[in-house]
Formats: sequence, C-alpha cells, structure tokens
Amino acid sequence: MSTQNTPNEQNIQVKISLLIFLKGSVAPIVLYVENPQAIYTNLQAVMQAQEAPKLIELEALGPIKKVCLVSSEISGISLQEEQYMVKA
Repeated sequence: MSTQNTPNEQNIQVKISLLIFLKGSVAPIVLYVENPQAIYTNLQAVMQAQEAPKLIELEALGPIKKVCLVSSEISGISLQEEQYMVKA
C-alpha cells in the first residue's frame, strides 16, 4: 500500500476563526484574526454591557480585511476550529 495519498499528521494545521452573527442575517461574518480568544472575550463584554450601542471596527487577516459594525446588531459570537493541510 502506498502512503503517498495518506495525509501526514505533521502537515495538518489548525486555525481558529471568529464568527459574528448579526441580527437579520442568515450567515455569520467569518474573521481570521491574530488573537481570536481576546476579541471573543471583548465582544462578549460589549454584548453584556448595558450601554448605548458602540461602533466596533475589527481588522482581520483573511479574505475580509476590516469590518465595522454596531454592537447592538450582534446577535451572537462563536469560535470555530478549522483544520487545513499545509503543502510539504
């Protein structure tokens, strides 16, 4: 049996993306950022605060480079783990 088509575990990487769900939207905004856990925690605090809506601007590394949204329009947030292959 040939092992050429078998993925090597060393070639599998994991990245974490931040998903932001907006009111009235079916699909989330998917962001690849430097520190997704820190941004998740920050957005969670903003959602829990009983303050006036805030304008939030986030910079990302993936296809979406920058996003600006109003805190009162966020209906949910999530962290998603994704596996991908790195070419050897």
